Amino acid sequence: MIKAGIIQTQTYRTNKEGIEKISKILSELGKKKTQIVCLPEQWLKNNEIYDFDSEFMEFKKIAKKYQMTIIPGAFYTKIPNKITISSPVIGPNGKIIGKQDKIHPFDYEKGLVVPGNEAKIFNTSCKFGILICYDMVFPEVAEKFVKKGAQILFSPSRIVKRGIIPWNTYVLARSLENRVPVLAANVKNKKYGGNSQIIDLFEDKKVMIPKITKIKEVSYVIKSINLKKFESQRKIRFSDSKKFK
Repeated sequence: MIKAGIIQTQTYRTNKEGIEKISKILSELGKKKTQIVCLPEQWLKNNEIYDFDSEFMEFKKIAKKYQMTIIPGAFYTKIPNKITISSPVIGPNGKIIGKQDKIHPFDYEKGLVVPGNEAKIFNTSCKFGILICYDMVFPEVAEKFVKKGAQILFSPSRIVKRGIIPWNTYVLARSLENRVPVLAANVKNKKYGGNSQIIDLFEDKKVMIPKITKIKEVSYVIKSINLKKFESQRKIRFSDSKKFK
């Protein structure tokens, strides 16, 4: 059993204001013994963050205090000779334990960033993978994470209002296809459509039924999820997936 959550943010006037506001929510989640929490993609005013350690210093303190894993979102970042969109992971030790690069940049992003080429598995309170926004559209990305051992998938996203209906479909499909819970966080304001969601599944007479928890306004949701119940279903699901021409 794992206690996991997502935060649906608004946009803020400055990075400082946003981090201060969200730090209060993270502390509240920590007091509720949340083990992993995920924020949306590009929810800060300045989404070009070249030093995750200094920018998320307060998040790191909270993670260590409450032994919580924090996925702060996904942002433009610069490493030697290239720019990526990356999602850092703050471990329960209060340190950044790695980052996942966006594998499929969307539209205009293709001319700005270098795409990621690896599905990384992080292992804190459970094994998990991170699909950044548009990565959710591609079935092979989620499948790669799960086949590499991910027990749960998180998705920092920034989806415009007109994209919410297809996004809901993609998130649900990735969960059902891979027999894995998916937690997807979005921004909520005049342009972006919110609807952050947790997809859990349960079996009813050999049929997998989704249980969907959504956030309507700027808020958060946490859920206790039994990861063990998915293991046998995943084995059946992948054993039934045959190669064909």
